[in-house]
Amino acid sequence: MIFLIEYDRSKGRLIKLSPFDESDRQNAEDRRLELELSLKSKGIDREVVLLDAASEDALRLTHRRYFEDIRGLTKPRRAAQHK
Repeated sequence: MIFLIEYDRSKGRLIKLSPFDESDRQNAEDRRLELELSLKSKGIDREVVLLDAASEDALRLTHRRYFEDIRGLTKPRRAAQHK
């Protein structure tokens, strides 16, 4: 899956998360560009990225900074328990 993220760095807050199927990559890239241009024209400074991940859960593990506050990020993660 592909995820379009709009993130407000100054507030440390996720603004928007939009998932796209891999087959819809061109649309995801077009949306990213449109969003960046729109924000720029309004003078809004936000991070806009496209990220690939197997699932939203996987994305939340690999890119925690978009989803957790500073307290959450400084806590050590427990290793996944295996059966």
